Amino acid sequence: MPPAYQVLRERLRDDIAAGRYPDGTRLPTESELVARHGLSRQTVRRAFQDLVAEGTVYRVPGRGSYASEQGRRYLRQLGSIEDLMSLSDDTTMEVVDGLRRRVDIEAASRLRLDGDVVYSVQFRRLHGGIAFGHTTVALPPAVATSVLTSPHLVTGATSTHTVIGLLEPHLEKPIAEAAQSITVAAADEAAAAAVACPPGHPMLRVDRLYADDEGHPVELAVSQFLPEQYTYRVTLRRSS
Repeated sequence: MPPAYQVLRERLRDDIAAGRYPDGTRLPTESELVARHGLSRQTVRRAFQDLVAEGTVYRVPGRGSYASEQGRRYLRQLGSIEDLMSLSDDTTMEVVDGLRRRVDIEAASRLRLDGDVVYSVQFRRLHGGIAFGHTTVALPPAVATSVLTSPHLVTGATSTHTVIGLLEPHLEKPIAEAAQSITVAAADEAAAAAVACPPGHPMLRVDRLYADDEGHPVELAVSQFLPEQYTYRVTLRRSS
């Protein structure tokens, strides 16, 4: 006989597939399922974890767990610079703090600038109307001048663009690489407000430093993604 969490997982999955819990419907809480089926909280939690991992269920911090149709949770598969630049194909960028001059010592250092001034913009990204991430992009002043008047980078603007996609046509040299690091971080106030989660909520943090074909940094993007709404997948291929 299969473990109890698997039995509950299959029951919930079947109920969702049969339409008993239509897309976006809030599911019973852990406490309700514990009482209803006489199971331990750990058993119920494991069943939910499996359903969330496969995308059948998504969680909204502070609200509960919800049934999901295929594709409700955003899955992004990346394997090239072109994939990063085409993020706009199926998501929306909503600017929450428009491009402007700021003093940011850390960003300036990572962009290898002599001074402490960068131009930065903050935005959240949405898929299917659901916000799943918050990003701060920092640009060297010499690079930012080409997009200072872009209507897509002002506060309140909504578009299907990426900053790097807006930027590259104006660069003297093409983008050649993106050095990327992935960590876990607590949601800061800006990210929490952008994706409607509590400050301190665990987030997937992705830092990308784009450089041209001469190795000069042209953009630093620091993103925090809500793990309940975002899956990041990278395909690795064996070298020939």
